[in-house]
Amino acid sequence: MITFLVTFLVSLMVSLGLTLVVRNRALAWGWVDQANSSRKVHVRPIPRLGGVAIVAGFFAPLCALFLVDSGVGSLFRSHDQLVWGLFGGGATIAVLGLYDDLHGTGARLKFSVQIAVAIALYLFGFRVELIANPFGPAIPLGVLSLPFTLLWMVGVVNALNLIDGLDGLAGGVAFFGVGTNFILSLARGDVVMCLLMAALAGAILGFLIFNFNPASIFMGDTGSMFLGFVLAAVSLKTSTKSGTAVAMLVPVMALGLPIMDTLLAMIRRSILGRPMFSADKEHIHHRLMSRLVLSHRSAVLVLYGLCGLFTLTALGLNFANSVQSAMLLIGMAVVIGVLMRKLGYLDLRRAGAVGEVRRKNIRLRSVVKDLNRAVRQTGSLQELWAAVRPLAETLDVARLELRLQHQHEGLTDGVVFETQRPAGSALPLEVRIEVKDDEVPLGWLQLSWRDGRAEINRDEELALELVADTVAERAASFMARAEAEPGRVVSLRR
Repeated sequence: MITFLVTFLVSLMVSLGLTLVVRNRALAWGWVDQANSSRKVHVRPIPRLGGVAIVAGFFAPLCALFLVDSGVGSLFRSHDQLVWGLFGGGATIAVLGLYDDLHGTGARLKFSVQIAVAIALYLFGFRVELIANPFGPAIPLGVLSLPFTLLWMVGVVNALNLIDGLDGLAGGVAFFGVGTNFILSLARGDVVMCLLMAALAGAILGFLIFNFNPASIFMGDTGSMFLGFVLAAVSLKTSTKSGTAVAMLVPVMALGLPIMDTLLAMIRRSILGRPMFSADKEHIHHRLMSRLVLSHRSAVLVLYGLCGLFTLTALGLNFANSVQSAMLLIGMAVVIGVLMRKLGYLDLRRAGAVGEVRRKNIRLRSVVKDLNRAVRQTGSLQELWAAVRPLAETLDVARLELRLQHQHEGLTDGVVFETQRPAGSALPLEVRIEVKDDEVPLGWLQLSWRDGRAEINRDEELALELVADTVAERAASFMARAEAEPGRVVSLRR
């Protein structure tokens, strides 16, 4: 136990100190998460590279074991496949997350790297080989082991990413998962797994001191994807040492909250016709705040309590027989059902409106797709505005403005396009979407509704963000041409 405590403390100190350093440097260099979207909960820019401290805190005491000539160090080094699988895969996922935090990356690159890492881990022996059956013998997967392993690894990595929506939530959820794996490993006498969990617990706790509400730093994708990776990989190892009656049920329960939230998000977006990888404010933590009128901190504490319940269920499944496991699962299903009803996920009164929302979103996605295609084919700013202008009718806005501007030799030059249409007489709701190219501001899209709405629909905001990105990409090329050949370009002013 002394070794585990030392590992925990070393990881805690490294994470604590590095989180402070990263926070100050990120603020100085402008590496912050802007509060520029309706789905953002925070109201001021927050540094987003705290995951670097988590990664360093986790690896620091483990790397020291390679340098220490001791029985524990020798035991750790003897598990070469486990060690190199976690080190290599963890470093790759961390680099992917860091790149995404600094520059942004698409879903295709993320999934490609995650799948490649999952395949490598499969070859290192991290595998889902049995599916639990509390009412009978476990079901061997055979040739389906690889796709189930990929689904588990990629799913958990992204589930932790999705749950990272409130201060301290993702770190706290991961901490409960770490605690579950540590207790199970300790009960089985698995020293190496206990070391890994002690290191991860210290790294998480050192970061949470700065991340709990009100947070002064976020973990970003670097931290959330790395935590998801380590927990997914370790869970595969712990599940292979479980009784066959509960194979994979224990890790599923240990990570019950992020898995449940991810499944709900996939079902919700599929039913409502939204892009599968779009962001919204309908996650469990968002609904706790809106439906139950909980504060930011109270919502997180409630979810900590739910994670504690999942942890107790996971531990109970590990030590229970088949009948007891079935009773635990039924009890947990009742708790989840009550929670889903309280949060409005099972509200049948809204079922009639779902079809209309789905049709509207599918039409909106089609319009945005055609509009973006037209924008990419434009050859001038006037043509670009002609491509964007139909957006006013599609979204039924009273006024649509596109303003583009840039600085050249100390002077601000630009162009403004505007269209107005009769669309209500209520007090206006004005929304401005920034047009940026690689974080360089080029202008904005400004829309005004007079139909009495109090806020913009999230699906419409998402559509506008996609249009703004395409406009920025095309407008940047026009402005670059103006810089290169100023004599051939005539500036337009309002």
